[in-house]
Amino acid sequence: VKAAKEHSIPQDLNKVLENKVMETVLGLSYVKLSVVEMTCSGDADSEGIVSKSVSSHSDLIPGVYEGGLKIWECTFDLMDYFSEAEIEFTNKTVLDLGCGAGLLGIVALQGEAARVHFQDYNSTVIDEITLPNVVANCISEGRRMGSGKDRKASKPPSKRPRKAEGSPDVLNRCRFFSGEWAQVSQLLLNSKPCVKYDIILTSETIYNPDYYSALHDTLAQLLDRNGCVYLASKVHYFGVGGGIYLFEKFIEDKNVFRTRMVKTIDQGLQRCIMEIAFK
Repeated sequence: VKAAKEHSIPQDLNKVLENKVMETVLGLSYVKLSVVEMTCSGDADSEGIVSKSVSSHSDLIPGVYEGGLKIWECTFDLMDYFSEAEIEFTNKTVLDLGCGAGLLGIVALQGEAARVHFQDYNSTVIDEITLPNVVANCISEGRRMGSGKDRKASKPPSKRPRKAEGSPDVLNRCRFFSGEWAQVSQLLLNSKPCVKYDIILTSETIYNPDYYSALHDTLAQLLDRNGCVYLASKVHYFGVGGGIYLFEKFIEDKNVFRTRMVKTIDQGLQRCIMEIAFK
């Protein structure tokens, strides 16, 4: 059992970005993974997931490392869909579930979400990837975090470590959690007041059918009665056996949620975006 843990945001934001080199995609900054692989060791990676991932040449070691060091392609599908469908985040409470780099939650922050919580299985991912990415996109470099409508036009930052200036208000809207879904759910449900989300975002988290029950329970427990889940996935994950239609069938059998395929992407291996809400 991977216990749940809430990660505090350090007072000194420069510490979060220390030794980090940033790159950009769609106007968002993110930590360059190859640098993390070279610099992250010892206490910074108490789980040992960086060295294990590198030595085994694997993006996934079930129960040890669940893929959060890599930005998976369905993340970009979901970001595109937000723009196309004009998904409204203003004043919403949002959970980026299985967040990895946290780009989905960062887009929600740019869309003026009231609160955004980030969850990943691995604490190293939260500390070394997610938190630095959120800080890098929130710090004031002469521009406020805007609505996200002009993301693509924004100037990419240089590939050098960045300095954080002050503690922007936007970070006060964020919380960060690591641990497996069932544990994090209990932590949130036991908090006062109990947290429920208007929108839950999740990408490429249904690759393994063994996790479907835990994911379904988490969504059922944490989604607000009138809330909505946006889930992006490949149609099939070779080698692990999961996929969008298998999960859709699992949801139908449970009879708690209704689902709707809102987008299908046919380039390469087919991918889909599914909307999930209570019946």
